[in-house]
Amino acid sequence: MSNSQIQRIWQLSYGEYTSSGSFQSDVQRKASYAVLNCKSGRLGVNISQCPDCGHIEVRNNSCRNRNCPSCQAVNKEIWVDKRRAEVIDAPYFHVVFTTPHELNSLFYCNQQLLYGLLHKCCAETLLELSADQKYLGAVPGIIQVLHTWDQEMLYHVHMHCIISGGGLTQDRKIRKTKKSFFLPVKVLRNKFKGKFLAALDALYQSASLEFSASCEELRGSYEWAAFRNSLYEKDWCPYIKETFNRFGNALEYLGRYTHKIAISNSRILDVDEQETTFSARGKRPGDPRRTITLENTEFIRRYLMHVLPPGFQKIRYYGFLNNRYKSRNLKLIFKIQGGQRFKERYAGLSIGELLAVVWKIDIRICPECGCHRMQQAGRTYGSS
Repeated sequence: MSNSQIQRIWQLSYGEYTSSGSFQSDVQRKASYAVLNCKSGRLGVNISQCPDCGHIEVRNNSCRNRNCPSCQAVNKEIWVDKRRAEVIDAPYFHVVFTTPHELNSLFYCNQQLLYGLLHKCCAETLLELSADQKYLGAVPGIIQVLHTWDQEMLYHVHMHCIISGGGLTQDRKIRKTKKSFFLPVKVLRNKFKGKFLAALDALYQSASLEFSASCEELRGSYEWAAFRNSLYEKDWCPYIKETFNRFGNALEYLGRYTHKIAISNSRILDVDEQETTFSARGKRPGDPRRTITLENTEFIRRYLMHVLPPGFQKIRYYGFLNNRYKSRNLKLIFKIQGGQRFKERYAGLSIGELLAVVWKIDIRICPECGCHRMQQAGRTYGSS
């Protein structure tokens, strides 16, 4: 049986949430089905048997849905390990791009379109400024991860970016920064704001945007122009969250962001039939942690706000890490730098072998006789 606190919230209150008439998209319903059924046995089981004593172990299948809090640990470890093989000898920086809350309604009813636009504008801002000889004069490697929540699970669209402080020049050489961060934050802010709002206005002019009831007034050209101009007056705040002297540190740090969902089971303090209490960071650095209590149906509503559109890639790669030319670029960089700093540790391992290496859980050991020869005897599959 699963010990997921979030699953318990769904078991207690998802029926009430559904019967209340709250809108759910197909992908939100699918996420809820996954949370409800993960490791419950309803998705099938894996059966293994000890050939020495005959003992049989039955393990319930995971849902593997990217919105399920119980299914991210293995994926995160594999992802971080693959990125190890892409390390170059350079400092790395963690940059966060945020958007004004006034854009929330527009973002929410145009998720596929505007999340993609945010990815594009963040990457173009970093790449164009990095190419300038005043700053880096080279093409860095960039990993971007979209998040849509804050500590209270409210809607807060922002982008986490890990950018290398070194990259390839036009003449295919390596250039590295010697500064604590090579892009001035004010320059970063102004370029990002200008890019995003110009592209957003182009989408409006081409009638590509949808308008829900919460932003219906923006359909009018006069109202749109006033809204757009007000956004130019806002203080868009990209900031440097962390800097790293070693990319290994940066990767472990970013690993906490890549497969993260709106809230983890570890933050849930108490669940009863009506309410859920969870912990959150203080509102300002140095403030003590807070406790927040929500009705279960409100918890579910907030959680489902952060389910991404089907197929949307929240992690994307740019610069010398872009998917088309990554292998070629890394081969050249490693040749120039005299070798590859890190290699994958888990390549080729089965899930069972990975569990043994990372979490010291050896599913081959029989809990009855202690032999190391448990073998898979079968597998069943639940209905989707």
